[in-house]
Amino acid sequence: MLNVGVLGAGHLGKIHLKLLQQSDKFNLIGFFDPSTENAQKVATEFGYTSFDSVTELIDAVDVVDIVTPTLSHFNCAKEAITKGKHIFIEKPITNTVLEAESIRTLVSQEHVKGQVGHVERFNPAFTAVKDMIKNPMFIEAHRLAEFNPRGTDVPVVLDLMIHDIDIILSVVGSKVKNIHASGVSVISETPDIANARIEFENGCVANLTASRISMKNMRKSRFFQKDAYISVDFLEKKSEVVKMKDVPKNPDEFAMILQNAEGIKKQIYFENPTIESNNAILDELETFADAIINDTRPIVTLNDGAKALRVAQQIIDCF
Repeated sequence: MLNVGVLGAGHLGKIHLKLLQQSDKFNLIGFFDPSTENAQKVATEFGYTSFDSVTELIDAVDVVDIVTPTLSHFNCAKEAITKGKHIFIEKPITNTVLEAESIRTLVSQEHVKGQVGHVERFNPAFTAVKDMIKNPMFIEAHRLAEFNPRGTDVPVVLDLMIHDIDIILSVVGSKVKNIHASGVSVISETPDIANARIEFENGCVANLTASRISMKNMRKSRFFQKDAYISVDFLEKKSEVVKMKDVPKNPDEFAMILQNAEGIKKQIYFENPTIESNNAILDELETFADAIINDTRPIVTLNDGAKALRVAQQIIDCF
């Protein structure tokens, strides 16, 4: 088992603490939170050991789970890495791309591992179909949330849209060519609604919309590729695959068949992949443990986190 400690005991930090304590792959040593009042409350209520400083916690563990506000990610990660500790760091990886690149360099120099908490990569609706997404040429993503004051210290691009940016970058496999975007501040000092159009060198186009002042919650993405349409509902954890194939010689009488102007016929097939129930946060933490123990590549690397942040920053720069 790996000795692990958590930096930050806010809403998400408490979830991490609970799951790490349940995990068979980690030995939860304790946590640090800068708010003495909150630290005492969490320690009393749940029985976790509270440390007096970031340094004390880092010195006591093998793995540091960084669930602090984004502004402090870099300093926490730097101290942990330079002391030879592996880091799991919540998204976005850091506050700036320069900081993200610096962390990547440090990890390489110190020969430790790092993973970024882009949790939607572990959403069962996505994992059920990700191997079916091959060379998509048009992607549409909507991530809408009802207003919640938590997270409004950063633009909606870093708060919500970055999830879809990471997913899209993971399946397209091409460099970004152009980005066009617009954002509107309604309640916060930073944009609450944003739309971005990302054009890739291979011709793929992705259209992303994110809002944190919606009347309802929605987290849906649609992937269009040759002979297939794939829909992923990250919120409801449902997936649908619609494929088009050449019509067989003797099609079923109830078969859905389309014919284009040239007379070419295609049959439509509907698939509803089996969705395996899981806890995505626990999965991302435990696969990181596997990467450390087996000396393999983490599923969401620091490079992935840096790429997502870079694109997110380019989108913000358009506003």
